[in-house]
Amino acid sequence: MPIFTSTTRISKILLAFILSSAGLFSTNSFAANESAEHTQENIEVTQQNVTPEELAAIYVLSEICPSLLKKQSGFEQGYNNLLKDYLPQEKKPADYLSNLSQQSHFKAVLKQAREDAKSAGDQANIEICQDVVNYQPYK
Repeated sequence: MPIFTSTTRISKILLAFILSSAGLFSTNSFAANESAEHTQENIEVTQQNVTPEELAAIYVLSEICPSLLKKQSGFEQGYNNLLKDYLPQEKKPADYLSNLSQQSHFKAVLKQAREDAKSAGDQANIEICQDVVNYQPYK
């Protein structure tokens, strides 16, 4: 029974963290209507507005992942890919996000993201950080 309890607990923690940060790694998709089912057409998908909560979650990853992954190679590249996808209009998205983290209107959102990461626990955060290492750019 202890194995099931531990597995269930981990599943609940992961589910809670995933739900709280679902927007971070999710992509938008659109279903074609039935009449266009057999026709081929190119559809351009554009990034929708990024919320302050998503940006805060991304920033928190830059704070927690290097120590959780023990300087594992690949995090920096995956993180930069993630930033480019979420902030394509910025020439230096890491600098932009760093500057944003210092602004007073963003601090409350950032504080909440840090609390969410802390409550998720190391194991859930390590898995999210590993997803960042493996993150492939959209384009």
